Amino acid sequence: MNITKRRSLKKLAALCGAAAVLTFPTLGLAQSSPATKINFTLDWRFEGPSAPFLMALEKGYFLEEGLNVTIDSGNGSAGAVTRVATGAYDMGFADFSALVEYASANADSGIQAVYMLYNQTPAAVFTLKEFGIDTPADLAGKTLAAPVFDAGRKAWPSFAAHNGLAVDSVTWQSVDPAIRETLLARRQVDAITGFYFTSLLNLEARGVSLDEITVMPYADYGVALYGNAIIASEKMLAEQPEAVAGFNRAFNKALLETIADPESAVKYVSKRDPLVNEGLELRRLTLALDAQVVTDETREEGLGAVTLDRLKQSIDEAVESFGLSSTPDAEALFNFAMLPEKSTRILPH
Repeated sequence: MNITKRRSLKKLAALCGAAAVLTFPTLGLAQSSPATKINFTLDWRFEGPSAPFLMALEKGYFLEEGLNVTIDSGNGSAGAVTRVATGAYDMGFADFSALVEYASANADSGIQAVYMLYNQTPAAVFTLKEFGIDTPADLAGKTLAAPVFDAGRKAWPSFAAHNGLAVDSVTWQSVDPAIRETLLARRQVDAITGFYFTSLLNLEARGVSLDEITVMPYADYGVALYGNAIIASEKMLAEQPEAVAGFNRAFNKALLETIADPESAVKYVSKRDPLVNEGLELRRLTLALDAQVVTDETREEGLGAVTLDRLKQSIDEAVESFGLSSTPDAEALFNFAMLPEKSTRILPH
């Protein structure tokens, strides 16, 4: 993102902060009243993309909304959904397709997405240019490695369908996430699937230069799946809807600041986990923002929003790819009412 846009975003973030004070005159009352406790789970470790969550916590944006928020790391999107479903956590961050999968098997779960952070799935296929795999068709007959729960592996049927490939045209090797990129770097598999901003940097860390890598992002090859969203439990939505809306306002404020100045935002990650490589996490954060967060759709609809038609398509693709027995209702899975005012979510063109 160029410097002019970054400066514009800084101004917008400042204006949104001022607007929040004007829009919510009872903020002082919220601070003097007992804060509503929210236990929040991420989908993964504390890495670059978790910056806006940690910023909102550390800068007191949640507290300004009358919320006492705790944020824990996670072990995958399916785990994050389960944590919220069981009541162990009130809210979380998870791949929307994982929510679709859970809702298909648990129609009465009541969990809803309330803010779509990743406007498109980060899933991608990675291979090496030396293998001569330049298009999806070139993957036929090849061996791909990924964990069984990997979003790209689970959504492979959708990627294959959009690109004229038979679902069984490739062989899958099930691997632990820690060695997935290592296998490709050692030329022991033909390709892997993984999140764009994770596997790309992991390959580089294993000695593979960026100009040696061919990447096929699912979103660039016809797959309409949405990515990760903030989710809330049925209990939270029924009993504390104002707290969920407040969480989203605080997060949205931090997200605008993160987009405007990722260099400052990533410091909240290293503050939470001093062992992370801040430079590496800044790159991871920037990749996620530029590829998954700031898109044509979010510029039109605003950060956090979805369009109903695409939401239905995303659900249908997840149902087909995962072989689910039922199709959850789109309007039951995303709660539009919890989004902050659109004027506070619009990015400058």
